[in-house]
Amino acid sequence: MTLLVISPDYASHLLPLAALAAPWRDAGERVVVASGPATAGTVQAFGYERVPLQLGRGSNPGVIRAEKQPDDEADSLRGFFDATRQGMVPTLTYQARERLVDLMWQPVEKARATLGVVEAVRPDAILVDHLAYSARLALWAADVPHADVVLGHPTALPVGDEVYGLPRAWPRAFAPDPGEMTELELLCRRVAAGFTVEWNSAAGALDRGLPAVPDAFAQHGPLVLYHYPEELADPDRAAALPPHEYLGGSLRAEPADAEVDAWLSSDEPFVYVSFGSFLSVRGDVLARVAAALRGAGVRAAIASGSTPVAQLGEVPAGWLVREYLPQVRLLRAAAATVTHGGNNSVTEAVATATPLLVLPFSTDQFAGAAAVERAGIGEVLDPNTASVAEIRSALERLLSLSGAGAQVLHSAARALEAQPGPVRAYRAVTR
Repeated sequence: MTLLVISPDYASHLLPLAALAAPWRDAGERVVVASGPATAGTVQAFGYERVPLQLGRGSNPGVIRAEKQPDDEADSLRGFFDATRQGMVPTLTYQARERLVDLMWQPVEKARATLGVVEAVRPDAILVDHLAYSARLALWAADVPHADVVLGHPTALPVGDEVYGLPRAWPRAFAPDPGEMTELELLCRRVAAGFTVEWNSAAGALDRGLPAVPDAFAQHGPLVLYHYPEELADPDRAAALPPHEYLGGSLRAEPADAEVDAWLSSDEPFVYVSFGSFLSVRGDVLARVAAALRGAGVRAAIASGSTPVAQLGEVPAGWLVREYLPQVRLLRAAAATVTHGGNNSVTEAVATATPLLVLPFSTDQFAGAAAVERAGIGEVLDPNTASVAEIRSALERLLSLSGAGAQVLHSAARALEAQPGPVRAYRAVTR
């Protein structure tokens, strides 16, 4: 049996997809990954075959830096980073305006390239990133069976009257202006309409007999795999979902790291801090988090990413601060985590029963943060306005999390330990 994994050239996307493919590899079956050159090392580390398929104009091997991107992508990234400093609605507005270029890059050419890969590999099963729209367009147009993996919050695949890019829930720390939200909704609807026109046009170039779709953002594969804990899912959406499986998440194996292992030999509790591969650029927020941890007298492991370590202020003896850290290994031992609320961070924190302080900046991070808050497994603050004292107080509460929230967190972790996400994916696809 051959499994084909199709991913954009971003480590944050490929890592969970590669982890989901592990049961095929462990069963002695062939796994082929189609992605770009930046993530070739990740493919090799997992022991998979690789075929080249560049699905977007940008790439990211682990920590993204605007200066290492093509000029147009670099300008887009800098604009996004600037928007996050202005707040949630400006950020979502900026992302909506950039979306058509981001999501349908050379769609006909990339769709044909995807079908070329399928023809060459001849897979028995396919896992494809939901955000790899050009690839999914190709699979849909050619009627190729595949499993559609939603790596973000479940609302990344809108159902019912939902509008892509418009959060359906906000954490309590955010109070968007109604007028601004009306403008954002109108913009998101215009973007969805334009994106759908682009999808239908590309589909017509591939096959003139294909029907037009009413909302390309709502298109999905025959089987949808939500890389998300069902315990955090909104029950009001359940009836509208397509055929699906909640995977919970995937805890990938990480290479040995002698420095980290030695640091973890201490029994002293610590907080793990990471804003992912993109938002580590927000050194001003990381510095406030570091100040809060110093004030609380709590040991910290901080993945500084693209923020220079010096920007964090004094680094106490006993802290672990590096550009990149093995997140899964540290979360297994952490007393709490501070995160931007990305899918990998949330699912891995839940799988390791680690309480979360979420500081969301963009996209579906607001919906994910609201779910964390609703389930009682963490707290949420506005990264642009939260003071050092507010961050410290929230962390102190999370370090002694108890009650229903702690029960939800530990129950979800036990369920994932009994049946890990990759096992759920394997069973859902092979059955």
